[in-house]
Amino acid sequence: MTSTVELPVWFLLIIIALAVWVVLERLLVPGVRWFFRRRVNRVIEELNQRLRLRLPTFSLTKRKVLVDRLTYDPKVLAAIGEYCDSTGTPWEVALNRVEGYAREIIPAFNAYMYFRFGRWIARRIVQRLYRIRIAYSSHYDLERFDPKASIVFVINHRSNMDYVLVAYLAQKHTALSFAVGEWARVWPVTPLIKALGGYFVRRNSGDPLYRRVLERYVQMAVAGGVVQAVFPEGGLSRDGRFREPRIGLLDYMLRNFDPDGERDILFVPVAVNYDRVVEDRTLLREAQGRRAERKSTLYAIWASLAFIGRSARRRFRGEWYRMGYAAAGFGEPISAREWCRKQGSDFRRLSRQKRSRYTLEFAAHLMARIGDNMPALPVPLVCWILLTEPTRGWSRQGLEAAYADAVERLRRREPPGVIPRRDPTYAVDVGLRMLRLRKLIISGERVYRVDPEHREILDYYANAVRHLLEPGRR
Repeated sequence: MTSTVELPVWFLLIIIALAVWVVLERLLVPGVRWFFRRRVNRVIEELNQRLRLRLPTFSLTKRKVLVDRLTYDPKVLAAIGEYCDSTGTPWEVALNRVEGYAREIIPAFNAYMYFRFGRWIARRIVQRLYRIRIAYSSHYDLERFDPKASIVFVINHRSNMDYVLVAYLAQKHTALSFAVGEWARVWPVTPLIKALGGYFVRRNSGDPLYRRVLERYVQMAVAGGVVQAVFPEGGLSRDGRFREPRIGLLDYMLRNFDPDGERDILFVPVAVNYDRVVEDRTLLREAQGRRAERKSTLYAIWASLAFIGRSARRRFRGEWYRMGYAAAGFGEPISAREWCRKQGSDFRRLSRQKRSRYTLEFAAHLMARIGDNMPALPVPLVCWILLTEPTRGWSRQGLEAAYADAVERLRRREPPGVIPRRDPTYAVDVGLRMLRLRKLIISGERVYRVDPEHREILDYYANAVRHLLEPGRR
């Protein structure tokens, strides 16, 4: 028992590593997990007392449990059976593929990450870049919502900043689960998005298994009361106007909806607008079919660093201005139950073709309500005024008079327009300053003109409010 045993150094190192791993796995890690779980539970208890919409049990369920529930959902298993019969794929292979889809889609929501880290980041980004304004319709009141109803925020898509802006504005009410495109499936964005409750959607996927898994997840989340945020346009607006709605996610939510059931679905239209969209030039190039002109990733990184450097230099010189206003208008919720009763239809009993037509009509109705709540910000309004007479040399007094007239027209429309800044003098000053800083207009001796070289950018911003001031234009 006291004899000496000689061991190679490499074998001793392996033994030490295994011993350390056992100590960590059996003693330290459980204690650390308990410590963080206790803090998360405290955050959840605090939030459920403060938030107007409590965090649903579905969002707090362990991700592994949700993955198993989705993978072995009866409708998903039926789809696997059909897929195997039609393609000859072994059951185990198809099941593993479905499990991979479930892991890809289902978020790993972390309340502590969302309301502590995520909220801090969103506040810093949004408040540093923009002056924030928010408006509610007279019928918008979360406290009056049916507590059993599922809430879906339906948002127009102008910028990738929409995710941050809407999450920031809704943080006092609830946690939002965003449907995120494939652009975010890169490290370290992916784990961050999942921790914040987002789920990934493969656009235009023709895989029947994937589509069924995604459909069932959306339906499970709606049934579980998860507050969702979707962009029915399916992508960023390339010219400032609304894009035609895509009904994929809306169809998933409605095709299984029971108008006489216990849980209603309330769709809240949200209109977002900016005095400056960071991606505006890139979006305009894409609208004109010039995708080939897009620069490399390295160039994009360099351009971003250059922008940050110029901003820092301006701040040091005292010449820094935020990028104008960013605003959101929240409209009156639209009940799926009431819509079905008015239409005299039940999505579950409609043929596929008829259901698609009804869903498209519903999506168009949602987009119209989003348009009604579009905030009329200084830069879009000034751009629209300049383009009413693009060859005219506008005086400051002429712009202010035209701005006051536009505000009055918005005030008289039904429903009234969302106007964060009604003072013509201040609003015109904000709009002209932003346009001059970006060198988008020609300014001479107290006269302002449209620069023909930048007409398309002015059109881009004017299109955001054109439908409010020119009926029939959307």
